[in-house]
Amino acid sequence: MDILKRIVAHKQDEVAAAARQVPLDTLRRQARDMEPRRPFIKALEHPGPTGVNIIAEIKRASPSKGPLCPDLDAARTARAYHAGGAAALSVLTDGPFFQGSPQDLVAARAAVPLPVLRKDFLIDAYQVYESLVMGADAVLLICRILSHHRLEQLLALCRDVSLDTLVEIHTPEDLAAVRKAGAPLVGINNRNLATFETDLNTAMGLARDLDPAQVPVAASGIGGPADIRRNLQCGIFNFLIGETLVRADDPTAALREMIQAGKAGITRESSVDRKDTP
Repeated sequence: MDILKRIVAHKQDEVAAAARQVPLDTLRRQARDMEPRRPFIKALEHPGPTGVNIIAEIKRASPSKGPLCPDLDAARTARAYHAGGAAALSVLTDGPFFQGSPQDLVAARAAVPLPVLRKDFLIDAYQVYESLVMGADAVLLICRILSHHRLEQLLALCRDVSLDTLVEIHTPEDLAAVRKAGAPLVGINNRNLATFETDLNTAMGLARDLDPAQVPVAASGIGGPADIRRNLQCGIFNFLIGETLVRADDPTAALREMIQAGKAGITRESSVDRKDTP
């Protein structure tokens, strides 16, 4: 069984156990009392002042590389990212495979005014309400683990409850599904979640085939300013960066350096070669 299948199988058991502990109706009631959500998609619709937006990720570990920053303090890291100019935060909340937790998201969001993405493996409506109760402003939906019907259901539910989404793709088949579903913000994962192999050409190759209204986010494998400049030339100005930042001695400085790379780049509007462009 590949890594992704193992994660999803465990997530199914995890959701069932959580629902026995806290019924869905209870979660729905709790979600109604949460404070208004911060605009995640709006923060990424257009290039930032330097031409680059970075979603900075709070990530303790990964299944392929093990511990990255096991003693990470979520609030302190969030403040460092905010000081470095992050447009938004992403927080891993999966425990068994990434050593994250809902508490990391709560602490990070309380520490800064940035919108926060819950990064996990969502397969059920229960997790949407769970995310609202955590205080998430957006959730990740991964095409590869959702049928077309389930993806559209979860997108519709998120719209109904005013929860933003980042829909992740990796293949042309995923791209077709996300175009059909009309997701406004599309994360293109350079990492194959079955094998955890990474190819930086993935996002650059798929971004040009998104619908004009869909905004791309390159994720995984972004190691520094040179990678950002390459993506900018393909019209990508949003980046989700985790490992490079959590491993950095000074994450604030590392983030600033990558954001400044946009000054030498080209924005999506001026450069991207789209099929629908004359």
